[in-house]
Amino acid sequence: MEPVISEQIMTLHHTKHHQAYVNGANAALEKIEKASRGELEIDVRAVLRDLSFNLDGHKLHSIFWPNMAPPGKGGGKPGGAIADRIEKEFNGFDRFKKLFSDAAKTVEGVGWALLLYDPDTDRLVLTQIEKQNLMHLAQLPILLSLDVWEHAYYLQYKNDRASYVDAWWQVVNWDDVEKRFSKAKV
Repeated sequence: MEPVISEQIMTLHHTKHHQAYVNGANAALEKIEKASRGELEIDVRAVLRDLSFNLDGHKLHSIFWPNMAPPGKGGGKPGGAIADRIEKEFNGFDRFKKLFSDAAKTVEGVGWALLLYDPDTDRLVLTQIEKQNLMHLAQLPILLSLDVWEHAYYLQYKNDRASYVDAWWQVVNWDDVEKRFSKAKV
């Protein structure tokens, strides 16, 4: 993803942060399983909170990675049905890009900007997720995700989240977004 996102950030982000969510979700699931068998007493509230936080972190990162492509292969404007839908619902790609960027730049603290598809209303939905707890409650298919936790950009962009968000558009993998949209509409 260089020069948009440094190799060091991508490596640390994937091998340390994402892996920590996988490990945390597995640990919480193991505690729940042992508690279900009567082998362990747990603080249910704490374990379920850990499960939600870590499982949602894993799920969001599992979308975040394929939502990007190397510079020159990603970025630009989308094509296909997702482009048509963005044009219709956001009055053009430039307006969508501004709204999505603003959502990412204004997440309070740490979290995510997401583009979702709501099959009940057949509409695209922009949202912010602070942190990532209870994200799965929305149950809407995620089409595009942007991680705005500091670990996603701080080594390169320092505290300039806006520059990271602006640069990130160069690596958006619109083919992946299109596939997710097609699958969500089925």
